[in-house]
Amino acid sequence: MTDAAAPAGPDAASDAGADAGSVGDRRVPADRGVPYRFGPTHPLAGVRERHGELPAGTETGEVVTVAGRLMLRRVQGRLAFGTLQDGPGDRIQLFAPAGSTPDFVGFCALGLGDWIGVTGEVMTTRKGELSVRVDGWQLLAPARRAFPDKWHGLSDTDTRYRQRYVDLWVTPEARETLRMRSRLVSLTRRWLEDRGYIEVETPVFHPIPGGALARPFTTHHNALDLDLYLRIAPELYLKRLVVGGFERVYEIARVFRNEGMSTRHNPEFTMLELYEAYGDYHVHMALTEELVAHLATELRGSTVLTYQGRELDLTPPWRRATMSDLVEDRIGLRLDVATPIDELRRACDEHGVTWERGYGPGKLVLELYEKTTEAAQWQPVFVLDYPQEVSPLARRHREVPGLVERFEAIVAGRELCNGFSELVDPDDQRARFDDQARQRAAGDADAMAVDDDYLRALEYGLPPTVGLGIGIDRLVMLMADAPSVRDVILFPTLRPEAGDPGVPGDADLRGDTDLRGDTGDPGAAGAAGAAGAAGAAGAGGARS
Repeated sequence: MTDAAAPAGPDAASDAGADAGSVGDRRVPADRGVPYRFGPTHPLAGVRERHGELPAGTETGEVVTVAGRLMLRRVQGRLAFGTLQDGPGDRIQLFAPAGSTPDFVGFCALGLGDWIGVTGEVMTTRKGELSVRVDGWQLLAPARRAFPDKWHGLSDTDTRYRQRYVDLWVTPEARETLRMRSRLVSLTRRWLEDRGYIEVETPVFHPIPGGALARPFTTHHNALDLDLYLRIAPELYLKRLVVGGFERVYEIARVFRNEGMSTRHNPEFTMLELYEAYGDYHVHMALTEELVAHLATELRGSTVLTYQGRELDLTPPWRRATMSDLVEDRIGLRLDVATPIDELRRACDEHGVTWERGYGPGKLVLELYEKTTEAAQWQPVFVLDYPQEVSPLARRHREVPGLVERFEAIVAGRELCNGFSELVDPDDQRARFDDQARQRAAGDADAMAVDDDYLRALEYGLPPTVGLGIGIDRLVMLMADAPSVRDVILFPTLRPEAGDPGVPGDADLRGDTDLRGDTGDPGAAGAAGAAGAAGAAGAGGARS
């Protein structure tokens, strides 16, 4: 308290007095007069819930201690008003008469954004505004930078993302979106555990990059003198656990891919991966639509949502269609892995799809689908039966040569998840790894390497298994009606600010060929060739 006679919070330090002149002086040491501990007795929401219906001009006789940031303040002669906001975003008025408020001058000198604690009686003003009378107050942290009374220019998204610690106070939508993210993850855990899944943690440092077609970040372990890779996916370790007898296993994993950035891609993101013994890809298609419908009902109250102004119906069952069927519906051509390669290349040229001489039929079909068809799928659809050429970890299709039993869920024009019947034959897996290694040696930085230990695990026996990866960030975007992945990540990856020590100049930054433009177009902003294609397929958060 600023006055020894004023009521103190129950946990306030006994030596918490502050002189009046220090309150408005932004140059004083930040901790002068600040207690080591402060104990609010009530959250602001609780005060409102208990006293929200009081008539005007009522004194309750109930004294509370509350804390938060001072978001608004006005002085009218010998009467001051403030608006206190706490962490959950609830607000209440502070009513400070000069005759009873300790150090009234100091209270009036408080700056916007200052953290304060207030003890006083709950009351309503003559105009009926629920308030806490300032019978005692304590500065808890001065805001030494100018705190906005409102966020000037919501279009300045770069500043919002960089200064999330301010954004969370002044942008209610940001705070609610990021709280929703926490709840979504919690609901997902409970839903999976109710179905017998066990949560595990697998290594972040990998000696061999694997589990997806993506470019890894590298690091070095000094004690072992060993180059390591930040994981691009937890897949191969989770399947080792199925070999070890964990029949239903999942991980909510932070993964890292050294690729492009866009409104849908961040270099580090969160992925839910889960594996179930004895199932095939039909099992996890059903699981996906049931989980997403459950989350929509819990978080949005319905399986019919509005996303970016368009209706989206997540009610199961979702449509199922093969990749070839969807491409034919879109461009009027029946194309698949059996189509002559010259015909596939000609189709790419006719529809403005770039290709490289080393692409086989499967890669060409995938490129045609991703560039002409995927974004047009608004309502949920499971895209089935991918080319084996682009699916090195998926089991061969039981009926159609050249395909695998793989699906992706496309919702609102973007990939939400990726799953498949897992490849269980170690000989087939070794041949696929060898093919990937040849591509890697030829310059494809996204191709996989041979993982001999994983092959050894398969030789001990992997039963029929289905696996699934869901991008948590994209799932939150969907539920929160957020247009950009940066809106759902607390601290997204951004370019360094100009002028920071050690930051390259603009010309050097423009030379970064991995940076993707915010259009989401894999060809934008210099993301070229394999790096652009891999970024579109993987960086948003699903398994490759």
